[in-house]
Amino acid sequence: MTERAIQTAQTEAIVDPATHGLEVYAVGGAIRDALLGLPVQDRDYVVVGATPEDLEARGFRAVGKDFPVFLHPRTQAEYALARTERKTAAGYKGFSVYYAPDVKLEDDLIRRDLTINAMAQRVAEDGALVGPVIDPYGGQVDLAARTFRHVSDAFVEDPVRILRLARFAARFADFHVAPETNALMQRMVQAGEVDALVPERVWQEIARGLMEAHPQRMFAVLRDCRALVRLLPELDRLWGVPQRADYHPEVDTGVHTMMVIEIAAAMGAPLPVRFAALVHDLGKGTTPEDILPRHIGHEERSVPMIEEVCQRLRVPTDCRELALVVAREHGNIHRSDGFDATALVRLLERCDALRKPERFRLALQACEADARGRLGFEDRAYPQTERLLQALQAASSIDAGAVAKRYADNPAHIKQAVHVARIEAVTQAGI
Repeated sequence: MTERAIQTAQTEAIVDPATHGLEVYAVGGAIRDALLGLPVQDRDYVVVGATPEDLEARGFRAVGKDFPVFLHPRTQAEYALARTERKTAAGYKGFSVYYAPDVKLEDDLIRRDLTINAMAQRVAEDGALVGPVIDPYGGQVDLAARTFRHVSDAFVEDPVRILRLARFAARFADFHVAPETNALMQRMVQAGEVDALVPERVWQEIARGLMEAHPQRMFAVLRDCRALVRLLPELDRLWGVPQRADYHPEVDTGVHTMMVIEIAAAMGAPLPVRFAALVHDLGKGTTPEDILPRHIGHEERSVPMIEEVCQRLRVPTDCRELALVVAREHGNIHRSDGFDATALVRLLERCDALRKPERFRLALQACEADARGRLGFEDRAYPQTERLLQALQAASSIDAGAVAKRYADNPAHIKQAVHVARIEAVTQAGI
C-alpha cells in the first residue's frame, strides 16, 4: 500500500459517516467554557443546511417534540437543526419554531440568551474543532469583561432565561449583569412573564443554582430584577428583617440566609441540605414587629410556609422532608450541647433519627451551616454534631424488638419502655 493510500485509509477510519458532508458547529457553553479555560463537559451541536430527513437517513433519532433535536446514532450526542423562534404566547412554551436549510448559523445564534453563549466553531469530520470562533454578537468581549449581556430583545420571549442567567451568576461569581440586561429582566417581571413559568421548571433552575459554587449570587440577581418576590416571596421578605446582633452580627435575616447557603456550598453539601439551609428561617419573615429583633416561635411558623413552597414548586420529597426537620428543630439542635440524656433522646426521636439516621446526619450538616453562616462565625467549630451522633449511636444500641417482647402482655408500655432504655443507654455512654 502506498503512503497516500495509507493516509486515505486512516482518514476514512476517523471520519464519522453519520456527519460526513454535513455543516456542523459546536455552539454555546462548550465554546464559552473552552475560552474560559474550563473543562468542557458536554457539547451542543447545530447542523446548518440540512433537513430532518437528511439526519434520519444517516441514523440519527429524532427526540425533540417542539423543535428538531436528534441523537447521534453512535455517541448519542444531541444535534439540532439551525432554527429561529417566534413568540406566540406567554411563558416559555409559547413559541413557534422555523427550521429549514436556509436558516443561517447567525440566525440560530441570535435567538440565544446571552452573548457568551452565542458563539460557535466549526466541527471537522473527525470531530475536532477547526477554524476561528464565530462570534457575531460580541461574546468574547463580554467574556473578557465578565459581563452577562442579552444577545437581542428576543431575550424577553423566554422568561426561563431570567432563571438561567441567575444560575450562571452562581457559577461565574465574578461576572456582573449588564445594566441594560437587568432593566430588560425587570420589564419582563413587571409584564408578568415569570408568573407564567411552570413550577417544575422554576424548581429545576433553583435546584441547579443551589448546587453551584456560589448560590447566593443567583438570589442576588433574582432580587435585583425583582423576580424573587414573584417566585419565592417567603424568601424575599427576609431582607430587612432584623435579628439579635449578639446571635447574628450580620443582623439582616436575608443576609444571614445567603451566608448559610454559601457555607453549605463550601461544605460540599448535597441539594437537600442546601434547600433546607435556604428555607430554614422563613418564619422570621412573619415575626410580629413588636417583638423584633427576637423571633420567638419562628421555627413553628416556618413549617407551614415550607410546606406551601414545596407544594407550589413541586419540590422533591427528600428536600421537603429534610427542610421541615431542620426548620422545626434547628434551634434545639443548636442548644443540644446543654441537653441531658433525656432531652437528647427526645430530640433524636422527634427528628426520627433512629429510623432515618442518614437524614439526621444531613440535618446536622444544615444546622452547622446555619451556625457558621453568621458574620465572624464562619470558621467556628460545631461540636453539637459529634455529641448528637454519639447519642444516636448509643440510643441505636437498644433492641426495640427485644424490649417489645418483654412487654408483650402490656403493649401500651412498649413505647415508653424503649424510650427509657434509650435514655439509660445514652446516660451509660457518658454523653
